[in-house]
Amino acid sequence: MSEKTSRRTILKSGVAATIATLLQRPAAGSAHQVKKYTESLGVLVDLSRCVGCRSCEAACNAEQHLPPPDLPFTDDTVFANDEHGQQRRTDENCYTVVNRYEVPGQEHPLFKKVQCNHCQEPACLSSCFVNAYTKTPEGAVIYNPDVCVGCRTCMVACPFYIPTFKYSSAFDPRILKCIFCYDTRLKYGKPPACVEACPQEALVFGKREELIKIGRRRIEENRGSYVDHIYGEYEAGGTSWLYLSPVPFAEVGFDMEIPHEPILDSVKNFLGMVPMVLTIWPALFAGFHLLATRKGQHQETTSENEQEGEK
Repeated sequence: MSEKTSRRTILKSGVAATIATLLQRPAAGSAHQVKKYTESLGVLVDLSRCVGCRSCEAACNAEQHLPPPDLPFTDDTVFANDEHGQQRRTDENCYTVVNRYEVPGQEHPLFKKVQCNHCQEPACLSSCFVNAYTKTPEGAVIYNPDVCVGCRTCMVACPFYIPTFKYSSAFDPRILKCIFCYDTRLKYGKPPACVEACPQEALVFGKREELIKIGRRRIEENRGSYVDHIYGEYEAGGTSWLYLSPVPFAEVGFDMEIPHEPILDSVKNFLGMVPMVLTIWPALFAGFHLLATRKGQHQETTSENEQEGEK
């Protein structure tokens, strides 16, 4: 076998092994047991009560010392989709956004608040091989930039596409998202700033288990006014932010394909490869480079010897 063929065979074998590992699925009968956080706090969001005033956005910016937006919070032109037809998403300058939905059959538009949902078993935490994330007993998923290596697997793992990367600072890159006002409010038992600022009581703060009971009671007492489902009770293994809606959730931008099992069950094989890939592939390609260099040196030496022989 030639040296060129040998290198190609090694590369193909490495790629094949990597793909095979990524495609592995959990064995049948190995269902994940969702952890129970009996003291976990949360927020119940009632879309039928939100009027799109964006008071929650303003309160979040003030609490987290974020820069003022390009347009004032009273400017409703932000609800228009961008040139690609996309609605607003959270980023390094806003940890929560409110989007508007025109739903056929509804007299008024509906509004949905978007932020980190603080999953019961966060995929961002499970995917992070340097433990930059922590799930607190209160339910918040918080992030430590001091240990983050910038691999951004948390962005890939999150089923709600929430974590964003701060590209604007070359010297202080970090992941940014809602932290549930943990440092200033949640760990003291206080509601997050967005909840406190809501004038319509569209946001209810409390223990997650109690919020689920409140949600079910509203559905039962107002038959026909709500979809018979609390979004976030089971999605992705359960989230701390829960939603009630008067229309099918898909019509107001919710992803209905998210499984009820923790996302970890679906992506743990892929995510488990990340540190190995980061470690092995550079060494593997360094080996390829070394082989190529030695071959080049061998060819040069052979050529020099032949020239000496001719003399």
